[in-house]
Amino acid sequence: MNEKIVDLVNQIKSLEIELKNELNKEQKKIKFSIQNGHIKFSADELKKQKELFTDIFTYLKETPVLFVLSAPIIYSLIIPALILDIFVFVYQQINFRIYKIAIVKRDQYIVFDRQYLAYLNAIEKLNCLYCSYFNGLMAYVNEVAARTEQYWCPIKHAKKIAYKHRHYDLFVPYGDAKSYHQNLQELRKRLADEKEL
Repeated sequence: MNEKIVDLVNQIKSLEIELKNELNKEQKKIKFSIQNGHIKFSADELKKQKELFTDIFTYLKETPVLFVLSAPIIYSLIIPALILDIFVFVYQQINFRIYKIAIVKRDQYIVFDRQYLAYLNAIEKLNCLYCSYFNGLMAYVNEVAARTEQYWCPIKHAKKIAYKHRHYDLFVPYGDAKSYHQNLQELRKRLADEKEL
C-alpha cells in the first residue's frame, strides 16, 4: 500500500480524535452525568431547560399546517427502516463471522438519549426518537456496507463520488491491478482488527 496515503489516513484519524476531544470539552459546559444509562442534569441545568420548554398546544399552534400534513410521509419510512435493520443485522451476524470481519456494534450507531432533555415536549421527543433511530440506522448500515466493500471490492472509483465512507481512502487506485492483488489480503486482515468509533 502507498505509505503516504496510509500516513495521511492516520493523520486524519488523529485529527478526528483531537476534534472529538475538543467537542467533549465544549459539551462539558452543560452539566450532566450518565448513571446506569440514564442522563442526569444538574438542578441548575434542568431549571434552565425547563424555562425554554414549549407546551404541545403552543408548539402545534406555531407549526405550519403543511409540516403537520407531511408528518405521515416522514413517519411512513419506519416500516422499511425496521425491515432493513433486521436484514442487515442478520446479514452481518452470518457473513461477518464467516469472513472474520469485526462485527459492527449497532448500539454505537443507534443511540436514544434525547428524551432526557427537559426543553423538549412529547412531539419533539418523538421526532428526536425517530431521527435518532433513522440516522443511526443509516450510519450503522453504511458501516456494515463499507466493511463489506473493503472485503470484496476495495477499489476506488474512477469518477468523483459525493460521499466516501471512512474506509475508502485505504482502497487501491482504480485500474491498478497489481496493487489490488498485492493489497487485498492486507485490507481484509485489517477488518478483523477493526476498532469501533
